[in-house]
Amino acid sequence: MSERTWTNWGRTSRSTPAEVVRPRSADGVARAMRRASDRGLAVRPVGSAHSFTALARTEGMLLETRGLAGLRGLDRDRGRITVGGGTTIAAAARLADRFGLAFENLGDIDRQTIAGAIATGTHGTGAAFGPIASRVVGLQLVTPAGEVLDLGEDDPLLPAARVSLGALGVVTAVTLQCVPAFGLAAEERAEPLESVVAGFGDRVAAADHVEFYWFPGTRLALTKTNTRIPLEEVGPRGSRLRRLVDDELVSNGLFELTCRAGRRAPALVPTINRIAARTVAERRYTAPSHDVFTSPRRVRFAESEWAVPLEVLPEAFEAFRSALRRRGLRVSFPVEVRAAAADDSAWLSTSFGRPTGYIAVHCYHRDVRREYFRLAERVFRGFDGRPHWGKLHTRDAADLRTRYPRFDDFLAVRRRLDPGGLLRNAHLDRVLG
Repeated sequence: MSERTWTNWGRTSRSTPAEVVRPRSADGVARAMRRASDRGLAVRPVGSAHSFTALARTEGMLLETRGLAGLRGLDRDRGRITVGGGTTIAAAARLADRFGLAFENLGDIDRQTIAGAIATGTHGTGAAFGPIASRVVGLQLVTPAGEVLDLGEDDPLLPAARVSLGALGVVTAVTLQCVPAFGLAAEERAEPLESVVAGFGDRVAAADHVEFYWFPGTRLALTKTNTRIPLEEVGPRGSRLRRLVDDELVSNGLFELTCRAGRRAPALVPTINRIAARTVAERRYTAPSHDVFTSPRRVRFAESEWAVPLEVLPEAFEAFRSALRRRGLRVSFPVEVRAAAADDSAWLSTSFGRPTGYIAVHCYHRDVRREYFRLAERVFRGFDGRPHWGKLHTRDAADLRTRYPRFDDFLAVRRRLDPGGLLRNAHLDRVLG
């Protein structure tokens, strides 16, 4: 953030708030909310700004949550930790590890704050595992009226508050159900795309965690399969130099250069993608779970992701692939495909009520292709797709209501907790009404 302008991580949203506050406690948040109400300012909370949408955009009060970080409580007997809502996933994972605990599952980025990650339904991959929010057993919520609510796991408000888009209040603390620390045996390799797509359902059923990446215009998939193992079976990861080459030089440094080259010379994109797909090195290693689930992501991008019923994922992927081929769009970023368990813990969870397949499309942040995202949206909507709440889409409340059985129940809670619309902005007006 400059002195005047706020910008999100992906450079897809910016605004000029009238005031920025950085409270360090729930009471500080409550005071800020009351002051904003008295001044007639709307309020939007923001953490690490990793949402690609305009969720945090405001010309009113921007409430930064980074000061609401750190360990707040530990329940060793039940394997639970409580952290401030502004704690990043990376920091929360380190805190859990200190007590021999771990997140049950994670996505591949850990820079988001825990409050922001659960508010948007952030998830990893694995047929037996839901989003991070499904492991939330309690949270502290400061309402627009300045009331501090401590919601336990049996509180009737919790199914609304787990995935809330920041529309119900500011989450100042989160209690997470963890698991004993464990390791992962990772296997990465390039395989023929057609067989991977056709057999994806079987792979998901057979593996703990599986996903694949496809470089548009190629016929190869980079598959990643992670198997859960006891922590004591984790061996040495290999040389630090090799990790530096794999994770930084190739995955970030070289990729940044290829993205820039593709932007300046779009005709090179198909060739670049074919080379990238064919030169992926096969590798196997073991490491603590957090070190495998997450990877450094230093190349900025914009993203749209769609959740479809798992059983139609192969058909949906092939429909998108065909549409992309017909349009002739050239995109250097790979498409990511994952899966998750049905989740009934949160009314606005993108996997609510059904095993889910996820298809995510990305663009380099200096070359955002809106027509690419529109194409993906048009295709995946036809497969009962639900957009990720933190990623780019154009759906509105009328459409989303038909895709979430408890949508109106969530809106009823919103009206109860924020009757004056203190937390509103244009984006929430569109997606929630």
